[in-house]
Amino acid sequence: MRTFVSAVAVLLGLAMAAVAVPAIWVDRNIVQEDGFVALTARLGKDPAFQRRLATAAVNNISFGDQQLPDALAGVVKPVLEDAAQSLTSMPGYSEAWAETLRRSHRLSFADPRTLPADVDGTTSLTLDVAPLVGLVVKKVSEASPVPLSAPGEVRIGIGQSNQRQLIERVTAYAPMGSPVAIGAAVAFLLAFVAARRKWTVLAAAGAGTLVLAGVWKLGVEAAGRAVQGTGNSSDVAEIFKREFVAASTAGFGEWLTAALVVGGGLLLSGVAVRAVGGRKPGAISRP
Repeated sequence: MRTFVSAVAVLLGLAMAAVAVPAIWVDRNIVQEDGFVALTARLGKDPAFQRRLATAAVNNISFGDQQLPDALAGVVKPVLEDAAQSLTSMPGYSEAWAETLRRSHRLSFADPRTLPADVDGTTSLTLDVAPLVGLVVKKVSEASPVPLSAPGEVRIGIGQSNQRQLIERVTAYAPMGSPVAIGAAVAFLLAFVAARRKWTVLAAAGAGTLVLAGVWKLGVEAAGRAVQGTGNSSDVAEIFKREFVAASTAGFGEWLTAALVVGGGLLLSGVAVRAVGGRKPGAISRP
């Protein structure tokens, strides 16, 4: 009976861990604003990516509210695009990129009913790159006889119309990862206490963790392919999507490495305990 209870508890613990670990990662790195900024901050360290993003963002600026003649606007935009190529070297760039990420997260994970009227609440992600555009506009304005004012918002929708529901489900269920993880820990503890042979619990938990790491890796790759396969209407969307998938894969990869270390350690511990426990006193042969 004790062996049966221990085996069921191990399986239950592994099942809960399979759900808890990805949920905790998503909650910390995507749902929570600080985690999202930290995850995507690495995108700002790629000058080539930032130049492409800034150029595409500049193309989305509207000069209608500044009453610029069409001919002048046609001259100003190429100048802004040229200045955007040196975006990453501008003073205040790091702060502007972080503020861009924070604005974008708030727009994307907010309740659709609280969004501004001009924001499409059906998209899965909305980028507000106004802070980046502001740096470029400021640099051009300082060297131009025509003063330009930076727009308050430069919003770009990313995703498809049915992805807002996915964001809502992730926001609702990702925080449940921590309670499920506690349940998994309790299940493993019960399995260890109930087991007649403690080493079997360690070995089974370790082997199961290694299997889960493989399953998680396959799941991450499948999710990445699914995201990459979605169509977008702008270059900015394609650029951000590609880089965000790469950053997320690398970020969760660190957790996969940790899972492999923990799983391997538990498995080796179980084998070591079995080897030590298998030695019987007096088993040494005498000449």
